[in-house]
Order: sequence, then structure tokens, then C-alpha cells
Amino acid sequence: MMTFKTEIRVRYADTDQMQFVYNGKYLEYFEVGRTELIRSSGLSYSKIESEGYQLPLIEAHIKYISAAFYDDILVIETSLKEIPKFKMKLEYKIFRKENNELVTEGYTEHIFVKKDTKKPVRPPKFFVDAINKYY
Repeated sequence: MMTFKTEIRVRYADTDQMQFVYNGKYLEYFEVGRTELIRSSGLSYSKIESEGYQLPLIEAHIKYISAAFYDDILVIETSLKEIPKFKMKLEYKIFRKENNELVTEGYTEHIFVKKDTKKPVRPPKFFVDAINKYY
């Protein structure tokens, strides 16, 4: 299993009138985790795109467990449990760093598409090779 942790500080602009992190921000936090997980393998989104591929989101799920607030430092734990054959499912847990309290968890599913045709394809060899060392 491939897992990576990264931190993010909640900005004031991330909160709503109730002073909670706005629910839609968690998808952005998931994106931060996903980007850093891919980067930890030696790749980047820009490399994937320069090779002619994109990774659109096809499904997302978020379970809100406790609120996060302005200035909290959150730990985003992102996991890829298996090498994708077609769809890539990433799982996320976001913890408050101060007390390791679970704030939210969820997943996103993505497919690879050719950048020029937008047609779904299997994960490219260079991607599979980059993450294969974790399995």
C-alpha cells in the first residue's frame, strides 16, 4: 500500500459563518493529499499531463466526523491500496495535528484519459512503474 502524509494549516478563507472549515474545502484538501502522494513517487501532475494524460475525478465521498477551525494544522493521510488497473481509488483521513483527532475521511476515484481525445485508458506504464515500488 502506498501512503503519504502532508500538513495544511486552515486559512480564515477556508471557514464558513459557523467558523467551521467549509464542507467543500475538504475536496481541496483531498487534492493536496493526492498531489503530494503522487509527488512522493517521483511524479507530478505536470509530468502526467506532459506525457499526454489527465486524471479526472469520477466519484467522491466524504464523511464529516468533527469540525476543523481556523488556524488548525491538519494532517492529510492519503492512501492508494492497490495498483490501479483502470480506476484509481484514493482514500483519505484528515486528522487535527494537535490531538490526532479524526476530522474527516473519504475517498476519490479517478480514471486516466488521453489529454487530446479525453478517452479513458489504462494507467500508463510510466505511472505504474513509479508506484510499483510501494507494492
